[in-house]
Amino acid sequence: MKKNRLGQSDLYVSEIGFGCMSIGTEEKTAIHLIHEALEQGINFLDTADLYDQGRNEELVGKAIRGKRDQIILATKVGNRRIEGQEGWVWDPSPTYIKSAVKESLRRLGTDYIDLYQLHGGTLEDPIDETIETFEELKREGIIRQYGISSIRPNVILEYVNRSGIVSVMSQYSLLDRRPEEQILPLLAKHGISLIARGPLAKGILTEDGEHKSEKGYLDYTPKQLAVLREDLRKISNNRGSLHQTALRYPLYHPAVAAIIPGASSVQQIVRNVQEGKDFNLSTNRYEQIQQLTKSTDYDEEHRLDGSN
Repeated sequence: MKKNRLGQSDLYVSEIGFGCMSIGTEEKTAIHLIHEALEQGINFLDTADLYDQGRNEELVGKAIRGKRDQIILATKVGNRRIEGQEGWVWDPSPTYIKSAVKESLRRLGTDYIDLYQLHGGTLEDPIDETIETFEELKREGIIRQYGISSIRPNVILEYVNRSGIVSVMSQYSLLDRRPEEQILPLLAKHGISLIARGPLAKGILTEDGEHKSEKGYLDYTPKQLAVLREDLRKISNNRGSLHQTALRYPLYHPAVAAIIPGASSVQQIVRNVQEGKDFNLSTNRYEQIQQLTKSTDYDEEHRLDGSN
């Protein structure tokens, strides 16, 4: 599988990654899914300390034993669980990050993390302190690179201008084109990569995703989705399936290094890889897709010239 450079770093990730959030909590099944992803040529695994209260990292750690040098391992930090309380609180403080990374390393069974990502962020955070903490972890060799997972343009802008992030993880698909106007040009200008999650839009953009359109998606109504799915099939004309088109659309932009489609079964992993590789959108087809879909922007408060 093709590998792309993550920002200007020395990390090269498979253009189709594997989001481990969907592997469940049963050990045998979870390990089997991760091993299948690796067999299919995926080298980029993404998890978070938040998923299943750390259980996800533990399962990923067990699955990569003996294979660590073959993998670009990404996890996230910032959502802190407080014992005895439900849910979590946002905590990007240096103290918490330094304690959380130790726990992630323990659960993952490794002594370094390839890509450590801030799992959110607000303008009210102690941003400079947070950045310095990531830089310190990098100097110590605990992490190789760092990034941010966010859909907030103003927060992303702060980290682009003030930090050494190599990547931004954000939702991006042909049904959610919000990154195109502001985020992608910004990242391209600074040599930072986008990691696109949700390229299949919760399965709506698969051949059998009709029933998943019943509640609509963002500002698309179920009826609009039905029409769009049919229109997208028509422009395919044997040049690829709806599934292929959806996977390749985000990868058309040069700032996108990897996509992370959802998968909770071996069949879905195999299909994502087979549909996603050895197929590229032509400029003409890309432009046709843009004409058919909405170029929805972030709401006013989340624009780069907004206040949040």
